[in-house]
Amino acid sequence: MHSPEISRPDTVLVGTAGEAVAHYLHAQAADFLRSLRRHGESGAETAAVADAARSLRAASRRIGGTLHTFRPLLDPAWADGLRTELAWLSTTLAQEHACTSRLSRLLDALSRLSGTAPLPPARGESLPLDGAAAHNGSHAAGARPHGPAGPDPAAGVRTGTVDGDGHTAGDGVPAASAGGQGAGGTAPAALADGHGTDHGTPAAGDGTAAGGVRATVTTATADRAGRTAGSASGSGALAVGAARAAALLERQLTLARTRAHSAALQALGSSRFHAVADAVALLASELPLGPAAAGPATETLALPAEAAERRLLAAVAELPLRRAAHPYNAEALFSGLGAASAGEAQDAPWHEVRRLLRLHRYAQEVLNPGADPVLCHAGILLDRHRDAAEAAAAAAAAARTPRIAPATAYALGVLHADQRHEVEAARFAFQQEWRHATTAVPAP
Repeated sequence: MHSPEISRPDTVLVGTAGEAVAHYLHAQAADFLRSLRRHGESGAETAAVADAARSLRAASRRIGGTLHTFRPLLDPAWADGLRTELAWLSTTLAQEHACTSRLSRLLDALSRLSGTAPLPPARGESLPLDGAAAHNGSHAAGARPHGPAGPDPAAGVRTGTVDGDGHTAGDGVPAASAGGQGAGGTAPAALADGHGTDHGTPAAGDGTAAGGVRATVTTATADRAGRTAGSASGSGALAVGAARAAALLERQLTLARTRAHSAALQALGSSRFHAVADAVALLASELPLGPAAAGPATETLALPAEAAERRLLAAVAELPLRRAAHPYNAEALFSGLGAASAGEAQDAPWHEVRRLLRLHRYAQEVLNPGADPVLCHAGILLDRHRDAAEAAAAAAAAARTPRIAPATAYALGVLHADQRHEVEAARFAFQQEWRHATTAVPAP
């Protein structure tokens, strides 16, 4: 399977392969250093810090992915060492934003499932997909989504701005809660289950961290949880369970976010990070090349880029796309009551395709500088799949909290099933997009 949508081999690069790779890596290293400077100059301006961190992660991933794909043209020991350090940095910086977006996603879903939020738009009423231009820090406009025929379970998939990590940032992103203060001005202890159990309320010192983690829940989050809690008197035990589930998730994910923020601050002040920054600063002006980099750019770079494409096609071929083409096939719910490892094993091939697709896109950026990113919409759909899978895992982890009330456990179970349905919807939409973007080309 091959298509111009997957790769564009018609671009002719001048000069040597080493010069082409060096030009791309110099530009990404400059983006890394600019983002690092903006991150340090932002101070307590949380929006600017988050934007700089996204740009920093995007540049780190692009440098690491390029070092991986075009490793035969570089000094192998140097490339492997820097790639490992950049992966550590990107992963560390991504955790705080991941917790924030996951909490917002789960609270939105609870509000919708409990009837306190409006229904999502029906098919034909949804707005165009947002975030394509911002996907993975791309600098070009997003790809046009293809409208599949037949029922579309992805119509209810939540849309939003996609950052450099592919996490969908929802409206009203919550901030850390000092002293475990619950939504709507109610302390979490007051929302304890019928057994009087408090689910891991953070200690007074855990609500804040060095660097000024936000100490109050944002208005939008408080409104959502307050509406859920306010409907309890009229809707009975299930609405109470939804309110308690929201409070439990907020406590657990706020604590996780606070710890991730502290870990990020510690990483940015460590000697390990300064060594990475120094290596990237050198990369902005000098690139250690191997003997193979002296070959012609177009022919030499095509070989590792085609290898990356073959790995992507092989990984997609292993996916159950035939089953995913059937709406509401319930495969994403398989082993839903089994061990946590069963769900992870089911999602792992899709996550691997997402990783390989990203590497393929970065390779195409080297081969076709300035061109629109390939398969951008497919990448966004796999980001949705990852977000939904991680949100479902968070709901399942909360449901395993000891001694929670039956209504709370039921609400978390419904929430878990809802997110697994979104996993299924993302798979359906991906196979539709992949079918449109990839067409069989007969051999000459």
